[in-house]
Amino acid sequence: MSITKELATIALHGTKKGEIKISDITEPYGSGSNDVVSIGITLTASDVSWKAHIPYENIDDVVAALLKAKELKNK
Repeated sequence: MSITKELATIALHGTKKGEIKISDITEPYGSGSNDVVSIGITLTASDVSWKAHIPYENIDDVVAALLKAKELKNK
């Protein structure tokens, strides 16, 4: 059974009520599936408009890519 635990909520820059919601989801695709971190984006602080599931095994690579994108943007 899938269980979602909200880990953090971050105000979405450039919006009045938007949020980035970070959650842990256990067995998101059914019994025996690997846990993931869910990154949800909402523009209205209610229904999530966009969502990505990141396997825990990929978090370091995703963070590195995001930091690289930020670095390149700031040049």
